[in-house]
Amino acid sequence: MIELKKHLRGTLAATCALAIAAAAGNAQAEDLNVVSWGGAYTKSQVEAYHNPWMAETGHNINSIDYDGNVAPVKAQVESGNVTWDVVDVELSDAVRLCDEGLLELVDLDDLPPAADGTPAQEDFIEGTLHACAVASIIWTNIYAYDETQFPDNPPTTIADLFDVENFPGKRGLRKTAKANLEMALMADGVPPAEVYDVLSTPEGVDRAFAVLDRIKDDVVWWETGAQPPQMLADGEVSMATAYNGRIFNAIAVEEKPFKIVWHGQVWDLDLFVIPKDAPNKELAWEFIKFATRTEQLAAQAEWISYGPARQSSVPLIGKHAEAGIEMGPHMPTAPENFQYALQNDFLFWADHADELNERFNAWLAQ
Repeated sequence: MIELKKHLRGTLAATCALAIAAAAGNAQAEDLNVVSWGGAYTKSQVEAYHNPWMAETGHNINSIDYDGNVAPVKAQVESGNVTWDVVDVELSDAVRLCDEGLLELVDLDDLPPAADGTPAQEDFIEGTLHACAVASIIWTNIYAYDETQFPDNPPTTIADLFDVENFPGKRGLRKTAKANLEMALMADGVPPAEVYDVLSTPEGVDRAFAVLDRIKDDVVWWETGAQPPQMLADGEVSMATAYNGRIFNAIAVEEKPFKIVWHGQVWDLDLFVIPKDAPNKELAWEFIKFATRTEQLAAQAEWISYGPARQSSVPLIGKHAEAGIEMGPHMPTAPENFQYALQNDFLFWADHADELNERFNAWLAQ
């Protein structure tokens, strides 16, 4: 905004005219409502996507936090009152919302190529592009612990999360069925490759809930990504499942004495989608194309330990922007972290989320 100075009285009229013209231009420029998960994750998006895009285009972004519940997308579309332009969602939600006609289709051929000219559809990691969604990151559900709580006998496997006898203390778990059921089965000895075969049977579901029963009385439930590191920091829990990037941020930036256990991680994708009939859908698509460029995805990895969805971004990953730590070894897909890992089966959850969440909620109420 132009600052008016009292001694420039002779140019007052001209200055006012310029200010009015600038205000009119800003009023005509659309703002985008971009919805994401908040905390360190949204900060990484603001630094890598939002700020550069606003500087390049002159448009503004209203950053809106949510807890991952996509019900508002359906409610907005069905009511004909869509206010969200871009939403960051998990893969199973992207598939389900697209199948229900609640999202805009996207032109994947319109995505920018890699710097060397490799077409986007060859550059993006397999499985990260969908009819209604473009992935930005690979992230994972892990569990972490406070090292001061276990100085002599630190937990090392997913089974230890469910063993309060040998590893005492409260547990922080996300208040949802997804990932908890998979981790429970792996803790009970089911190999990652067999988890969804087991979970597809009534007996397998019962088995997973039986494992959760072991620690139910010791669980503190969380619903937003910022809660697990805070629970650990406050001593409310000794272990907590969490999004790996949130724990990394607590370790690297806040210098918390936390340790990630990668064994039994359940990894997933986050993707950008545009709700059907979004008010600024064309501009939303321009933002998504910008945000998922090679350089922008690599830039996000300088702020949080989530792997970029484009292969061409990986060699560009450097050090953390604030802590100066090399980020490569802290990615969920680093070889040493990826030895006992399970990919979230988005088709399974697209088909079974409602029934398993209903079972989960009933179990919570018991």
